[in-house]
Amino acid sequence: MNSQKAPFYARLAYILISFVLTILLLEQGSGIFIPLVFALLISILLYPFNRFLEQKLRMGRGVAAMLSLVLFVTILTSFIYFLSIQMASFADNFPVMKSRFQAIFNDLHHWLSFKMHITRAAQNDYINRSAASIMENAAHSVSNVFLSISSIFLLAIFTFIFTFFMLFHRRLLMNFTIRLFSDQHKSKVTEVIFETKTMINSYVAGLLLEMVIMSIANSVLLLIMGVEYAVLLGVMAAVLNIIPYIGIYSATAFITLVTFANSGLNLAIEAGIGMLILHMIDSNMLMPRIVGARVKMNPFVTILAVIVGEYVWGISGMFLFIPIVGIIKLICERVEGMEAWAILIGVDEGVQRPKKKVKLKMQAEEKSNEEDK
Repeated sequence: MNSQKAPFYARLAYILISFVLTILLLEQGSGIFIPLVFALLISILLYPFNRFLEQKLRMGRGVAAMLSLVLFVTILTSFIYFLSIQMASFADNFPVMKSRFQAIFNDLHHWLSFKMHITRAAQNDYINRSAASIMENAAHSVSNVFLSISSIFLLAIFTFIFTFFMLFHRRLLMNFTIRLFSDQHKSKVTEVIFETKTMINSYVAGLLLEMVIMSIANSVLLLIMGVEYAVLLGVMAAVLNIIPYIGIYSATAFITLVTFANSGLNLAIEAGIGMLILHMIDSNMLMPRIVGARVKMNPFVTILAVIVGEYVWGISGMFLFIPIVGIIKLICERVEGMEAWAILIGVDEGVQRPKKKVKLKMQAEEKSNEEDK
């Protein structure tokens, strides 16, 4: 009995229902899926070093996974410690910034009184009512700060645990994924897994390298301009630059505001323009060459992925949904009937098939894994 292909409207309905159910599942299970996806990215990033420890230094699988994780945690802790020192220095200047903003508010009071004929009493009444509302919301949010800190700590703990087990049981996970499909699709599934690993490794490693380069470039530019806290602001802008299109403009606005409070309007405008120029150089020259073309997505889909990621998983989703959509694109390229979605997600180059060199590399790695067993 030959099964007839479902009409387009039925297939579209199935796709939309599946999409909505997937989004709901990801949102409700965010406490599990966020550390799992973070652990997947970290384990793929650490895989080359972990494999070096196992094959070249003849370490056990557990020892190699633990050393790889310890190295990552050490680097991450050092980075957080560096930012903490810079933030402590920045916090010492809060009184000066407060007096500067007070002077700006006084000038604004005078301008409103002279130009808009709004009395100082009316301005103070509006400010007091707004401040009362803000303080009420701030008091309500104090407890949320401690909850957020504890949540981040637990997220980090579970992420590191999942990372260790993904490195330790990577062959088991590989075999499980392949066995989910029939033998006729084994080669295609293996190809998708290898391409996914290569894409994520290239994306994450390139993103980290780009962040280091942009941290140095931003800090040097702000130091040359004479902006206070140039290193902190430059590193912060590079970190926020990980979030496409949104992060850099948020960082530029913050740098402009802080510079205006500390030094004046002219330097603030110069700092903002300088950051935007560096961003254009980065997005047109550094990003395509450093991060590479592994995650080829058009700007519309990229922004949509960031928005949906923020809606589903908050700030974590703004970063995680980009490689997730990249994985979906790789799968769509190789599943019959879904090539159109790969074209929609990608750039104007059609569906990309793996090159022969990539296939040879994949076969060499599979042979090496067989020898390790």
